[in-house]
Amino acid sequence: MASLLPFSGLCAFPVTPTDSQGRVNTEILSRLLEALCAAGVDSIGLLGSTGIYAYLSRDERRRAVEAAVDCIGGRMPLMVGIGALRTDQAQDLARDAEGAGADALLMAPVSYTPLTQEEAYEHYRAVVGVAGLPLCIYNNPSTTHFSFSIDLLERLSSVPRIRAVKMPLAAKGDLLSEIAMLRGRTLLAIGYSGDWGMADAFLAGADAFYSVLGGLMPSPVMALARAAQEGDVDRVRAIDAELKPLWETFKSFGSLRVMYVLLDLLGFGKLEPPRPILPLEGHPRDQVLGAAEPLLKSV
Repeated sequence: MASLLPFSGLCAFPVTPTDSQGRVNTEILSRLLEALCAAGVDSIGLLGSTGIYAYLSRDERRRAVEAAVDCIGGRMPLMVGIGALRTDQAQDLARDAEGAGADALLMAPVSYTPLTQEEAYEHYRAVVGVAGLPLCIYNNPSTTHFSFSIDLLERLSSVPRIRAVKMPLAAKGDLLSEIAMLRGRTLLAIGYSGDWGMADAFLAGADAFYSVLGGLMPSPVMALARAAQEGDVDRVRAIDAELKPLWETFKSFGSLRVMYVLLDLLGFGKLEPPRPILPLEGHPRDQVLGAAEPLLKSV
């Protein structure tokens, strides 16, 4: 098991490549992960939203974790998403990830009937009770339609093995105040997602950033992260400006759809997202290609 935990620095989230029946292509997955190891990202986040965890069966999720552990070989920490509709399903996924050799867990409160704050608390408490791995709370209201109150995060931070939170970008953009509040009320390592806010999150002092683009084009994202860690604000802003056209496609079309265009552009194959999500075609696809092609020199 890796000695470091994936709750600091840049955590890269790759796509989980599958065929039309939802079977994981472990060969392409290994190629993606090998590139991340070679780039020196701080950790890898497998089976996040970009990793289409919600569309995969338990068996395929297990296969993906096993393939990732074999490929990474302890070179860096591996965090695995275990979000599921029912508590017992999430417990099974936690056991599977631990048994396969993952270093940490990431869990979103997946639901159909909207959860109460108390239900979410009991869900997390039950899941961390069955595995010995540290867990990061996945606060992703845009997909789960559930928002963690600061009171709930404070309660959860006292639960053994809950160590971190993956936050959405602050609604009013005041990351400094939000980070200060979270540090004042919780014991959690604080990370963010939403790649267009990466520069601001790192400069505001976030412990980690959980990056979609970093899972496929790690070089420019790593350059931004390292510049921020070194306090080179001018360099951070310059890299962020270069990436802005791509960030705009994330906002317009959804980062998952954009990643499938980039997979093809980078030679991983013309894979398609899981249905009912449709691949980008025509002008939207051209817009992604136009935004990405100037960055290829950094890949």
